[in-house]
Amino acid sequence: QVQLVESGGGLVQAGGSLRLSCAASGSIFSINAMGWYRQAPGKQRELAARITNGGITNYADSVKGRFTISRDNAKNTVYLQMNSLKPEDTAIYYCYAELRVGGYWGQGTRVTVLS
Repeated sequence: QVQLVESGGGLVQAGGSLRLSCAASGSIFSINAMGWYRQAPGKQRELAARITNGGITNYADSVKGRFTISRDNAKNTVYLQMNSLKPEDTAIYYCYAELRVGGYWGQGTRVTVLS
């Protein structure tokens, strides 16, 4: 019903920036909110940022002030602007579309931050 395609990952130096994109297609009207989750090596997947249909945002304490989640409704795309990147931000970042019940995951995009 919903397909998600992530892009924008890569390798950057500490202090650098990246912008991730997540393009949604299919039953877009079914989506209640979208979020970016990340999974670092040897750790559990965690929520980095989330935005609701009403534009309310949530951030993990570890990224607050450095990351910004936004959306472009005309393009059905959600973005994650990541500034002042740290080596501990290294992870695979996954886009998630929340429905009323359950949701859909993207395949992930890898972010590597060098010290």
